[in-house]
Amino acid sequence: MNNNWNRVIYRIWAPVYDKFFNSGMFVKARKKTFQGIDFKRNSKILFVGVGTGADLELINDTELDITAIDFSEAMLERAREKFSSSTIKFIKMDAQNMSFESHSFDMVAGSLILSVVPNANTCFQEMIRVLKPGGKLIIFDKFSSGIRPSLGKRLMRPIIKVLGTDIGLNFETLFEKYKDDLRVIEDKPVMLGGMYRKIIIQKQG
Repeated sequence: MNNNWNRVIYRIWAPVYDKFFNSGMFVKARKKTFQGIDFKRNSKILFVGVGTGADLELINDTELDITAIDFSEAMLERAREKFSSSTIKFIKMDAQNMSFESHSFDMVAGSLILSVVPNANTCFQEMIRVLKPGGKLIIFDKFSSGIRPSLGKRLMRPIIKVLGTDIGLNFETLFEKYKDDLRVIEDKPVMLGGMYRKIIIQKQG
């Protein structure tokens, strides 16, 4: 995967994205992900890889300072149309190279983003960088259950990547480098037998 290819893929996905990833089991999983999240009044929230705004439909944004970024202009345009009367700031931006200052947000949310960016480690690092000490990172994504994916997944991984997603990403490997600065406060399966997980991380501070 690379940014240019992802731009093409998600231009194709944009018109039908909600039919696949904002309905059925996906919308149920998204609801589970944001269930019980305490969004405090006037908190600064960043949605990374916001896509068509599926996550934004699940929260009350009237007292939140929300910024939403995505690399795909086609996906962002869908989101802007949905929330044209809101105060949400939609910005075209690469999740792997954000222009925000460090420690800018009280909460960062990333749904189905780590598995689609060319470099998940860089994206994860950026989400941590812009998060304030004590802030929380909310992740909804698919992860490989083992350090080494099964033979079937290893064979299918490069083919599936062409469609814009990675089925072999391992969260524990991703997290290892930052474990001294972060604390996992919730990690539970939300879909497909645990392939998709809700993970909430708090930045130490």
